Amino acid sequence: MPTETDTMRDRFLDVTSRLLDEDPRLALVLADISAAGFARAAERHPDRVINVGIREQLLIGATGGLALTGLRPIAHTFASFLVERPFEQVKLDLVHQGVGAVLVSAAGSYDWPAGGRTHMSPGDVALLDTLPDWTVHVPGHPDEAETLLRHAVNDGDRNVYLRLSAHRNALARPVVPGRFLTVREGRRGVVLAVGPMLDGVLQATEGMDVTVLYAAGVRPFDAAGLRAATGAGAAADVVIVEPYLAGTSDREAHEALAEIPHRVLGLGVPRAEHRHYGSIDEHLAAYGLDARSLRERIALFLR
Repeated sequence: MPTETDTMRDRFLDVTSRLLDEDPRLALVLADISAAGFARAAERHPDRVINVGIREQLLIGATGGLALTGLRPIAHTFASFLVERPFEQVKLDLVHQGVGAVLVSAAGSYDWPAGGRTHMSPGDVALLDTLPDWTVHVPGHPDEAETLLRHAVNDGDRNVYLRLSAHRNALARPVVPGRFLTVREGRRGVVLAVGPMLDGVLQATEGMDVTVLYAAGVRPFDAAGLRAATGAGAAADVVIVEPYLAGTSDREAHEALAEIPHRVLGLGVPRAEHRHYGSIDEHLAAYGLDARSLRERIALFLR
């Protein structure tokens, strides 16, 4: 049962456990992370809840094998262990084999700073961009995470990446997979906030004459939605604020606006490594992604 203290990861544990009861085609592959949370599900479905231990390459290999049998597998662990460490297996055992799975991550860019660099993966979405035909969801609230998880499980045999985070917005939005949501309208530019960055962007742009779009999914990129938000003007200024590597979606925006003069500013986690392990809020401030820094950077770009 959802509560006000519910996290995206809590919701994933609860909903996936129920989906395993409801859908005999669904399977779950773990690499120790969250295994305790799925203990009861594993007792009920020992043939479809598999913990391979701390073997992330095997995690993806087993996921690909299950997909080849006709199952719809979910693979889950921290983002750095789900995308970066077994990337060759993602490329070969899923994409090259022509099968699909749902990869559900946690602890992406700055969720657990005390875990150190091994537990940070700001480059995960950019890395998946090197592969064809991935759907990428980045919810900003547990309710959105549930909506997008249910959609991913039933999204045919597509490869889907669901990026969960401890960083969240206060309110859920009525997200539709593949569509940007207009949260605020203005005339001087468009600011696209991805997932948990929305609250900070709304605070940063308070009083600014800008359109704020919300993306709980970035692949496929809603090119039509971005073009519509820029209006029928002769030029467009767009700022993209993402909770992972800065500039990850810049190319998508440039392609969407290729027929009109435009400028794009990509804000996100910088490439330079931040070696001080504080809180999430302290990391956002260090990256220039807190509301005060965002306001300064956006205002300077649009000046």
